[in-house]
Amino acid sequence: MIEVEIRPRLQFRELLTTTNRWAVIVAHRRAGKTVACIQKLIKEALECDKQRPRFAYIAPLLKQAKTVAWDYLKAYALGIPGTSANESELRIDFPNGAQIRLFGTDNPDSLRGIYLDGVVLDEAADMSPRLFDEIIRPALADRKGWAVWIGTPKGQNAFYDLWVESENKPGWLRLMLRASETGLVDEEELRDAQQSMTFEQYRQEFECSFMAAIMGAYYGREMEAARNEKRIVPHLYDKHLPVSTAWDLGAGDDTVIWFFQRSGVDLRLVDLYGNNGYGLDHYAGILHGKPYRYEKHLLPHDVEQRVLSGGEIARTRRETLESLGIPVTVVAKWPVEEGINAVRRLMPRMWFDSETCHHGIRAIEQYRRKYDEVRKVFQEHPLHDWTSDYADALRMLAVGVDEPRAKSGTRRKSEVKLKWVV
Repeated sequence: MIEVEIRPRLQFRELLTTTNRWAVIVAHRRAGKTVACIQKLIKEALECDKQRPRFAYIAPLLKQAKTVAWDYLKAYALGIPGTSANESELRIDFPNGAQIRLFGTDNPDSLRGIYLDGVVLDEAADMSPRLFDEIIRPALADRKGWAVWIGTPKGQNAFYDLWVESENKPGWLRLMLRASETGLVDEEELRDAQQSMTFEQYRQEFECSFMAAIMGAYYGREMEAARNEKRIVPHLYDKHLPVSTAWDLGAGDDTVIWFFQRSGVDLRLVDLYGNNGYGLDHYAGILHGKPYRYEKHLLPHDVEQRVLSGGEIARTRRETLESLGIPVTVVAKWPVEEGINAVRRLMPRMWFDSETCHHGIRAIEQYRRKYDEVRKVFQEHPLHDWTSDYADALRMLAVGVDEPRAKSGTRRKSEVKLKWVV
């Protein structure tokens, strides 16, 4: 018999001992959540009595998973006799046949087709809300595996929804760890953090507030206005109006399609579809399966690119789509910042269907600038994560609708550059 002693912090003991299948943990910065997650995975891996147990730690980026968790995992696991580490696959193998492996949601295909007995989703606020439903949940099904979502708030996104929905729900553990209550960060350090951070930042990072605005968000004010003006409502589709689509074509990322209608000066975003790993025939089939009368389909300039196939020049994606019955309107290539400004100009006229466009609304609210941790400033370009594909497709919509302004010469390049500083 091998005896392994695991000493979790008091605040995380309930997580390690719970018999609930599902858990959502909201924890302040420097609470030790990554170590607690690693401890739970090791404990469950050693105690699992199923054949070839499989467990996963998932972060928004694989690089992030390696940086944050790999050293901890090796430090705790490799002291167990008979345990080995596979550096190339970021995998730990235990003597009972169990494995723990690190993954990133930036490569969702690496998670397809596997089975899992348990999974930790760290920094869950930065993950696509579709990930669990479409990939992780099926992987847990036949083994009746468990899942833990853990992270720090970043606005009222899917992680917030999960926190709210889990309250008093059978089979769920729900913990919130605020710095003012845990005692894990000393008071002097907290006072110093309060002086160097904005009120909203401190409330979000150390007091687990879901109400703080998302830092660096491009469309935070515009989406807040849309909610206040009640332009995010269900059942927007009008069967008497034609529907147009705006696309972002994904390669390794999602292909996203917004469906919208013009109603006077207003734009109604009535539907949304996103997926990855499929050919253009799949998306054409989705469009043809909708009960819509189409007006136009707005696609980015790279729809004109040709790809090599079997040593011969293949048709462009535009030619492929048009052969599938989807006539293409190619949107002019604008600089990203100008496209973002086009979205902002149209936002006061946009209405969103709260049911069919739910994931897209969350993505647009979270779409933000990349943050430079060294210089403590927001960079001039967007952070590329799961929200980018939804935002890029919305940009195609705005530029496609706004193009007459460009042709008439009224569009001007922004004369002021904003520098976002924390």
